Amino acid sequence: MSEISNWFQSVPLLTRYWLGASIVFPVLGRLGLLNAMDMLLLYQPLVYRFQIWRPLTALVYYPITPMTGFHYLTNLYFLYNYSSRLETGTFFGRQADYAYMLLIMAICNIALGLAFTIPLLMDPMVLAVLYVWCQLNRDVIMNFWFGTQFKAMYLPWVVLLFNMVITGSFMNELLGIFVGHTYFFLQYKYPLDFGGRRFLNTPAFLYFPNNRGTGGNSGQMPASRQQNAAVADNSWGSHRWGRGHT
Repeated sequence: MSEISNWFQSVPLLTRYWLGASIVFPVLGRLGLLNAMDMLLLYQPLVYRFQIWRPLTALVYYPITPMTGFHYLTNLYFLYNYSSRLETGTFFGRQADYAYMLLIMAICNIALGLAFTIPLLMDPMVLAVLYVWCQLNRDVIMNFWFGTQFKAMYLPWVVLLFNMVITGSFMNELLGIFVGHTYFFLQYKYPLDFGGRRFLNTPAFLYFPNNRGTGGNSGQMPASRQQNAAVADNSWGSHRWGRGHT
């Protein structure tokens, strides 16, 4: 147990809380300690019964059954892998900026989930974060199942097709790609490539002492961090599924 505890404590802070919640709530639902129906994003109980916790639980809850267990584990893998890479790479020293990114994605996913009647939001939330990492590392070569290789920018679409085969649906993945692309365009593409203004500056209330880092709100990683981030991105163990190399 001490090894598991030490590993969990080594996970970057925001990824740790997100990963922990994504384990605790599904397990409690599986054990019957929490009612699964109370954790879904449903319009009627949210608005008329004021069950305001539903948007938050819908982001981290996923039903664990013999039919869904494998898909749930892949979600945890992608969450841990790519959220950790972003938090220790591009957003190193800028914890408030990463928290703001997650907040924006959560709000967008909740709004779209209500609009399209999608009760579970773990899939789109995870894929939105994965999409941003892939766009920031678009030329990294990924190794997927059966030795297939492709550039990172194609990984979200590969995951979409993979999940469509496993679950028979792709709407959640498409929603996550849309949210991730919207954030990436407004935060990086539009200001840097088109010379537009930056719309997603992190609000001051998210900053705490020693939380501003050296990167500010520029969305760019200092040159001195780029090599370290590249090393960190290639130091996640020997598992080759869904990982890349330069």
